[in-house]
Amino acid sequence: IGYVHGADSGLFEKIEAALEGRVAGDKIEVTLNPQEGFGGHHPELTFTDDINNVPPEFRHMGAEVEFENDKGEAMKFFVTKIENGKLTIDANHPMAGQTVTFVVNVVSVNDATPSEIASGRPDGEAMPSLH
Repeated sequence: IGYVHGADSGLFEKIEAALEGRVAGDKIEVTLNPQEGFGGHHPELTFTDDINNVPPEFRHMGAEVEFENDKGEAMKFFVTKIENGKLTIDANHPMAGQTVTFVVNVVSVNDATPSEIASGRPDGEAMPSLH
């Protein structure tokens, strides 16, 4: 992925800090605990119900379901388990609660253009997204 160092890059802070001063050809390894990465696992964001109470279009693994809370805020849940007539949805990130290690190879380092500085990301690239 490309990013503008020091801008709101979308990278984890610890990874961006480890990339400071690196040059093309460098390789780094960064380990993030749950709080530095995808957060802790919150059991209150996991729900299981009888599959017959779930609309048919959501009865498959990975299905995305969106609900609103009392404040009207939307939250995405994913079907994570179907077993014994029960279906489980979970709003936690799939990596929540886990320690993760990223291995990063620096391919190139360039001076940012004025438009890249203004936008905070490389020209023609969307904000990095880790799923």
